[in-house]
Amino acid sequence: MPQLRTTGHLTPYALTALRMMTGVLFLCHGLVKLTGFPEGAQPGVQPLASLLGISAVIEITTGALVAPGLLTRPAAFIASGMMAVAYFLFHAPTSFYPVLNGGEPAILFSFIFLLLSASGPGAFAVDSLAASPTLRRVAA
Repeated sequence: MPQLRTTGHLTPYALTALRMMTGVLFLCHGLVKLTGFPEGAQPGVQPLASLLGISAVIEITTGALVAPGLLTRPAAFIASGMMAVAYFLFHAPTSFYPVLNGGEPAILFSFIFLLLSASGPGAFAVDSLAASPTLRRVAA
């Protein structure tokens, strides 16, 4: 009788795809606020010394770190917390229901980043290279 796998052998690769896409999308989310690109995207350019301006810097920084898998756990933890705060400050007060208050992306980003913070970056991450025994031997 064939032995069943208890964990998926493709899980690290699926986690990598999720990490990379989430990081890139989060980076783009911040670029809209900081540069107004692409034109017409909401909320558009925000003053840097505002709450949305500061969130743009955090989104760009954490997205740029998470996408290649560099300092994934701390960057994802910060991004998760920021999105939870964003949901409760900007979305929840307008309606209890996320489908009505437009908070689905904030909730989804928050929980994906929480997953990445807890699980790590998956395969093909810069963090994995730094933890590689071969790389440690070369650096020593």
